[in-house]
Amino acid sequence: MTELTHVDSEGRARMVDVSAKAETTRIAVAAGELVTTAEVVRLVRADGMPKADVLTTARIAGIAGAKKTSELIPLCHQLALSSVKVEFGFTETSITVEATAKTRGQTGVEMEALTAVAVAGLTLHDMVKAVDPGATMNGVRLLTKDGGKHGHWTRDTQNSQTSPAHAFASPRSATVLVASTGGANGTRPDTTGPTIAAWLRERDFEVRGPLVYADADIAAGIADAKEGSPSLVISTGGTGASPTDATPEATRAVLTRELPGVAEAIRTKGLEKTPHASLSRGVAGLTGTTVIVNLPGSPGGVKDGLAVLEPIIDHLLAQVAGGGAHDE
Repeated sequence: MTELTHVDSEGRARMVDVSAKAETTRIAVAAGELVTTAEVVRLVRADGMPKADVLTTARIAGIAGAKKTSELIPLCHQLALSSVKVEFGFTETSITVEATAKTRGQTGVEMEALTAVAVAGLTLHDMVKAVDPGATMNGVRLLTKDGGKHGHWTRDTQNSQTSPAHAFASPRSATVLVASTGGANGTRPDTTGPTIAAWLRERDFEVRGPLVYADADIAAGIADAKEGSPSLVISTGGTGASPTDATPEATRAVLTRELPGVAEAIRTKGLEKTPHASLSRGVAGLTGTTVIVNLPGSPGGVKDGLAVLEPIIDHLLAQVAGGGAHDE
């Protein structure tokens, strides 16, 4: 029988002792929705509310709320939050709120993410009540959580009634793929794959690879990397203009949706160091629920690509998992 961890053997409330838990990167994404009128949505999007800077005020309130969670929820631990992001989106008659909280420690940050959503939503209500006093904040819920021994958990969108059997999925997984003819035949050391794998493990991904394939066999490499539907596939190499460079074509052949902004951001970052970055033809996108990103084959190109992915990868994977609020 599943037990409530905040209740002791005598039925009294308690604060869970987490001192024996391992320190890991903890990430949680939560969401909610302020249901209002089309007029309010129009005014907020146009910054035309009587109380100005609606979204900025709500965002700051949400971040402040996350930082105060242990004071508001009595059995929560005090956490050193490394990041709190609050973002908004719009439908015809609602404003969606999504919060991502991140820390490295011995306990999760789901309550911080949920508090950020709730406080941001209540602040929105306060800001719009002069126009719509009947607005309602609905559906405050956890979307995903990562870290700790349980790894990755995603809300079951097909069944909102979470049961004890609906526990945790396996830790979020990633595959590293290297396109290198010399690496595949053993005449050239792999100088980029291990770097990517180490970067992923530092962010608590379960990593497969590096898988090394010759340029001519990269389509088979993509198929191999996709095996098991990992959350993320990062490839390196084969993105240039050489006749043998075929990674973009092999990747594009399996994509169901492209993410052109990610690929362009990687090229732009590289241009800060070398004009040769403009020659990269790397692509990024989705194949089902797997994100695939092509990085160049040079150590510098990989470093630049990972720097681009660092601030966006958690939010991107949360969107794929069912989040997706965004600013206009």
